[in-house]
Amino acid sequence: MADRKTLAARFKADETVVTAWSVLPAPVVAEAMARAGFGAVTLDMQHGIHDAGSIRDCLAAVALGGAHRIVRIPVGGNAMASRAADAGAEAVIAPMINSAEEARAFAAAMKYPPLGSRSWGPVRASMLAGQTMPDYLAGANSEVLAFAMIETPEAIAALDEILAVPGIDGVFVGPGDLSLTLSKAQRSTPTASPCGRPQNGSSARPAPPGALRAISA
Repeated sequence: MADRKTLAARFKADETVVTAWSVLPAPVVAEAMARAGFGAVTLDMQHGIHDAGSIRDCLAAVALGGAHRIVRIPVGGNAMASRAADAGAEAVIAPMINSAEEARAFAAAMKYPPLGSRSWGPVRASMLAGQTMPDYLAGANSEVLAFAMIETPEAIAALDEILAVPGIDGVFVGPGDLSLTLSKAQRSTPTASPCGRPQNGSSARPAPPGALRAISA
């Protein structure tokens, strides 16, 4: 609702948000996750079986359950990023962002001009946020978050450039694919041994405010 602390505000306040991870296109399951005490529910269109219709219905169910609403789009699915935002997502996660160029394309789909090129049509989003359309527009570029997934050595090498892209609000580390790529397909679960030395000083970077942690379900 409009008087509830937004997901963006929680991150700015240096809070940790734990999200459930939804792969099933069932609104009642998404609502149950939201009511189970998670701070957010992420609807997965990359490895889950969500589609545009289930995203629409499940975002409403998550809102009814009182949790924050996040969508992970398919690889390269920038058109779906805009649709997810229009359907009421408070944040969108884009997988396999490996360069500043890819980050810019994702940010453009997520943000309204002049920051990006998102088209106007957030009727459902404003309803779920409990806002008028003008109020939604006034805050959308700062309140609807764009997270780039870091999952490859190329992404680690380009991390500073990705974070510097206007409209990218943060990164979400994908431990499975990062383990797979760093270990040359020898390991798909994260451990310290196959990762080698920190690349480009990444271990020395100060942690940004706020954190999003995921629990698969």
